[in-house]
Amino acid sequence: MVVIHHNPDCGTSRNVLNIIKAAGYTPTVIEYLKEGWIKAQLLALFAATNLTPKTALRVSKSPAQELGLLSEDVTEETILEAMLEYPILVNRPIVCSEKGVKLCRPS
Repeated sequence: MVVIHHNPDCGTSRNVLNIIKAAGYTPTVIEYLKEGWIKAQLLALFAATNLTPKTALRVSKSPAQELGLLSEDVTEETILEAMLEYPILVNRPIVCSEKGVKLCRPS
């Protein structure tokens, strides 16, 4: 089973989805911008990928700068809470399979 946390407006995310399909998988597609995130879900994904909220933060084409999330003194918890409110802040796509969990950026 393959699960992709996907943004259909993102070229990288679309490329990864196409790669998964070309490999013969029918993935479960989670459009996280519509569904949002749950705190425990994000923490589990970050733990599985060795990421933190800071390292998973999408800084381009997101409100990260406007929300003050790029300051050196901003906490991981502050970033995590912002990600729950603004799902676009999470870099993507994140793919889960039997082989593990990866932030597939670049494709």
